[in-house]
Amino acid sequence: MQKLIGPFKQILTLAGMPLKGRLRDDQLEIIVDAGVLVADGLIKAVGKFDQLRSKYISVAIEEIEGEQVLLPGFIDCHTHICYGGNRAKDYALRIAGKTYLEIAKAGGGIWDTVTQTRLADEQSLLDGLLKRANHHLSEGVTTIEVKSGYGLNIEHELKQLRVIREAGKLTKADLVPTCLAAHMLPKDFDGDTDYYFAYLLQTLLPTIYNEKLSKRVDIFIEKSAFNPEDAAVYLTAAKYMRFDITVHADQFTTGGSAIAVDVGALSADHLEASKAKEIRLLAKSDTVAVVLPGASLGLGMPYASARKLLDAGANVAIASDWNPGSAPMGDLLLQASVMAAAEKLTTAEVFAGLTYRAAKALNLNDRGVIATGMMADMQAYSCADYREILYYQGKLKAGMVWKKGERV
Repeated sequence: MQKLIGPFKQILTLAGMPLKGRLRDDQLEIIVDAGVLVADGLIKAVGKFDQLRSKYISVAIEEIEGEQVLLPGFIDCHTHICYGGNRAKDYALRIAGKTYLEIAKAGGGIWDTVTQTRLADEQSLLDGLLKRANHHLSEGVTTIEVKSGYGLNIEHELKQLRVIREAGKLTKADLVPTCLAAHMLPKDFDGDTDYYFAYLLQTLLPTIYNEKLSKRVDIFIEKSAFNPEDAAVYLTAAKYMRFDITVHADQFTTGGSAIAVDVGALSADHLEASKAKEIRLLAKSDTVAVVLPGASLGLGMPYASARKLLDAGANVAIASDWNPGSAPMGDLLLQASVMAAAEKLTTAEVFAGLTYRAAKALNLNDRGVIATGMMADMQAYSCADYREILYYQGKLKAGMVWKKGERV
């Protein structure tokens, strides 16, 4: 059944915008006093509300009261929201002056969450994941990438991915699972990196592929995790097995982004340590540069150079990195708004990075803009001017959210 939703004071469609490079606010398509015709989860028409109502006189109307600005639903293309426990102790140490690596060496860090996640049963992991996913959805995030990576053995990686699959059936948000079994070399693994990768490639990834638990493989390239040379071998093998590739790259040291580009990864995520060489490399490639302001806020470190990446011509997406350690906040709009002020990003660049450019990082071409034929994932804010959304730095939240055309 078709229905017409509106009228909206403004619709910010984000249609017709380039995938790469800098954006000006005057490039934004803004339709005033507008409406959206939806049917079967898709957008059928966008335009002036009165004109649509006159043309489609027999359709139901979902009337919108007050001044509202409509945007595409946000897409968070990098999260770790399936986990057990928390790392409040780590955070207390960090703000007291301990570094990320010092905390990890003392028994905190990723391994602490691995321990807590292994101890957690599937129901508790499911409950936690659903709570976080639905909170994201309530704030306009309609598509959420979710990584494993807190199991680090076959039993518990599969447990995480099966929980993510089950959660996807129970939330109206779309969850995109990613296998991050290469998050770090497990402390309890009796072997070297080559042996661990063989273990993953010969046993875990075939099971994931056969059970259709994930189409994506990620790896953390860093001194505390895996070196670029070993990572390249692993990623090439995973790609041969028909997985899409993404990379945790250049968070503390460089080297990861070059591997991401070399193996044709969909995205290189973090990039806080990226310099001119890495920026040029990413800009010349089709690999999306995913910046994670939540990690910078959580770790008290500089943001990735989003401005320089855009000026060089890169495709820059913005994601939350929501995780129990370095980015526990999980507020995507707040993080993007604060980073925009520091990095001098235009409103167009921020909203593009949260929508259609983030969709590209997940290899999704059916969402991220409000246009005919696209998925009717949308969110509305109680204001008269789209510029107010970032102006309030995350305090103005979406008051209405639609997933596939249905209010949630």
